[in-house]
Amino acid sequence: MRTALVVVAALAAAVVVDLISGMLVRRVARGRYQWLLEPLRHACRRPAAMVLLVGVLYYALPLGPAGWQRHLRHGVLVALVLSGAWLVIRALHVAEAVAFSRLPGDAVANRRVRRARTQIRPVRRLTVAVVTIVAIGLILITFRPVRLFGVSVLTSAGVVGALIGLSARTALGNAFAGVQVAFADGLHVGDVLVVDGEWGRVEEVKLTNVVIRLWDERMLILPTTYFTERPFQNWTRNESRVIGKIQIHVDHTADLDDLRREARRLVESSPLWDRGQWVLQMVDSTPQTVVIQVQASAADGASAWDLRCDLREGLVAYLRDSHPQWLPRTRSQYQQ
Repeated sequence: MRTALVVVAALAAAVVVDLISGMLVRRVARGRYQWLLEPLRHACRRPAAMVLLVGVLYYALPLGPAGWQRHLRHGVLVALVLSGAWLVIRALHVAEAVAFSRLPGDAVANRRVRRARTQIRPVRRLTVAVVTIVAIGLILITFRPVRLFGVSVLTSAGVVGALIGLSARTALGNAFAGVQVAFADGLHVGDVLVVDGEWGRVEEVKLTNVVIRLWDERMLILPTTYFTERPFQNWTRNESRVIGKIQIHVDHTADLDDLRREARRLVESSPLWDRGQWVLQMVDSTPQTVVIQVQASAADGASAWDLRCDLREGLVAYLRDSHPQWLPRTRSQYQQ
């Protein structure tokens, strides 16, 4: 009967606290803190009520002898730890959502926004993992046989600890690499990367892997340790503007001034060019051909890719239709 009364009293207290907190939040949220208090109360009201209910029940139960009362008290303690972890995790999710909502919407052009988005999510995931591990550890500590068994195994058999460390080495390495990638300022969400010859944009930076959306809509998923151990190209680390380049092989008799005028016409007539810079140069020569390179800037990586394709198509069509004699040819000399 006493336990039943305690449960009823805890339920009533949880309801009263929820109503009072709702009134206070609505009154305070009319001012400058509405963006934080409203989502925090909406997401945490259930875990907070659970913590209050289970906490009151735990401290109200008597410390009786070994029996059903002690087992009930132990079960309530486990529930208290779980509900507390639930509350902290929900609060962390709210903090992440609120932080994202306070950032400007243009995450591609603004480097600071992309950097903030890259850093917030791995930190939230790491803290959630830490809270979960702490909760599991606290629950295991409450079981005396498990605690004693674990201590005896760790102190008497180092092989078990070595196996656990070996199995967790990759996961822990990726987790720490994710934090390093987030704060090393090497890449951000929305950056344009070239990885192993694949061009794409960073879609998401997770704690253990990085998701890259390639130019043909494929998803390239790489472990975070890749970006701490291997080189990669970041076209938009300092700004979203990208300079694209194409190379075309032509015959040695080609008139570069004529090609330069046609390239200028193609670049200036393209809406993808950002009116920044462009240039046509001879960058290499072979016994059969010379290599012509055209560089032109665009607002972002996707525009630079399309601009490169348009320039390549336009110049090849111009050579084919207007000056086919400038196309690469193979010469041979015969002597009698």
